[in-house]
Amino acid sequence: MRNIDENTITGEVISRHQDAQNPRLEEVMTSLVRHLHDFAREVKLTEAEWAKGIQFLREAGDITNDRRQEFILLSDTLGLSMLVTAQNQRKPEGCTESTVFGPFHVEGAPVFEHGEDIANGAVGEPCYVRGRVVDRDHRGVANAAIEVWQADAEGFYDVQRAPEGEHRARGNFKSDATGAFHFRSILAEAYPIPHDGPVGKMLRALGRHPWRPAHLHFRISAPGYQTLVTHVFRDGGKYLDSDAVFGVRSSLIAKWVRHEPGPAPGGTTSAGPFYTLDFDFVLANVA
Repeated sequence: MRNIDENTITGEVISRHQDAQNPRLEEVMTSLVRHLHDFAREVKLTEAEWAKGIQFLREAGDITNDRRQEFILLSDTLGLSMLVTAQNQRKPEGCTESTVFGPFHVEGAPVFEHGEDIANGAVGEPCYVRGRVVDRDHRGVANAAIEVWQADAEGFYDVQRAPEGEHRARGNFKSDATGAFHFRSILAEAYPIPHDGPVGKMLRALGRHPWRPAHLHFRISAPGYQTLVTHVFRDGGKYLDSDAVFGVRSSLIAKWVRHEPGPAPGGTTSAGPFYTLDFDFVLANVA
């Protein structure tokens, strides 16, 4: 077709997908084209606005590298990450809910023994974390792989401070024969997502803040069970109802209990105040 206009172009583009070798790719791209075209018609997109959008995407690409994923931040702040997670990670009743993965997970973090300090010098008040990995009948899941990571008290992950530096407030464990685990880290604090790039500009233009409520990240996996990617959020936090990436679930909110200086878990003594967190994770069986 040569004389394509604003009303006929959508059908023409879609018709050219008919020889796609992958049916799922054809389905996804056909729907994407249809919705993109409908969006442009609905808002009466101008050429200047279209160019602005292309510029935004270019800037997001320019700032992205193997340590910073601006497109994940974009997906997170538009709620797309949580939407995809929610529709793909439905859990049976009683199982721990999933939430967004986030852009700061690192493969190959150090492996620790139970009770060890994963903070490794990260700034923050001491916090002792313990819990169990269990199945739906609350039987312990032995040798589950537990990955933990968090920001420090100043709102930075280790990879933001020193991309090639030491891992801090990050570590891997295996649950014991009863599914239990325990380790020392630092108190989770609220922090802003990186907002010095195009996503930050977008949030400011929309009158939105970049803050996430205090949380710990976990990824837990074991043979025969669905891998769980989740957070544990600190109760009482300011941003629990306005998380910049829409990741909060009520079932994932827990109390960090403050203790005065003195005897601490593991037979140690703390010279200053410290916190404890207890949280169990219930895994869903592979369907």
